[in-house]
Amino acid sequence: MNHMTPEEMSARLMFHVKHEAIADLQKFYQVLADGNEVMNLVGPATLPDYWSRHVLDSAQLLDCRPDARTWADLGAGAGFPGIVLSILLKHSTTLADGPAPHVYLVESLTKRCRFLQTVVDDLNLPATVINDRAENVSVKVDVVTARAVAPMIKLLGFAEGFIRKGADAWFLKGENVESELVDAGKVWKFDVEQSESMSDPRGRVIHIRRLRRAR
Repeated sequence: MNHMTPEEMSARLMFHVKHEAIADLQKFYQVLADGNEVMNLVGPATLPDYWSRHVLDSAQLLDCRPDARTWADLGAGAGFPGIVLSILLKHSTTLADGPAPHVYLVESLTKRCRFLQTVVDDLNLPATVINDRAENVSVKVDVVTARAVAPMIKLLGFAEGFIRKGADAWFLKGENVESELVDAGKVWKFDVEQSESMSDPRGRVIHIRRLRRAR
């Protein structure tokens, strides 16, 4: 199987990926691979597809909101999309003027928070690790996002507080998203737009607007 190269990943994006960002993403890969040997971070079979399955999947969010400076990644886990976003934002030149970009990595499992903090410290990333449940966190950000955290009906509850503070909601979802949206509609009202994922034609990038409770 031919696996995507960093250069091929970068070429798919409108967001400019600097060489320094590629170097940090390569360092992140090694830390991830080492960490995966002692804890369940990602499926081992997905590591050879790191640049497509994990990096491109995460980085495509910056094409959706290239102007966003602050992000919250709910259920940050192994660092997707949050660590990838923070690496790319660290090296961004398009956001050089104005407030510095920052990513909040929200994760309830302490062990995973320790892993995330190690990555943030080692790579000197513009990110803060928050060891708490998403619904307990109150920070104002431009975008709230998540990947492989929970079904949409629960995910919208996790993100509700951020959205009420003005956050734009962009979520990375799999092929079952249609049924998830139907279930979510029983509890929530919202406007939704979806597009095909760059990393997998079965995946979807979901944009949620005007979220409110159905009753």
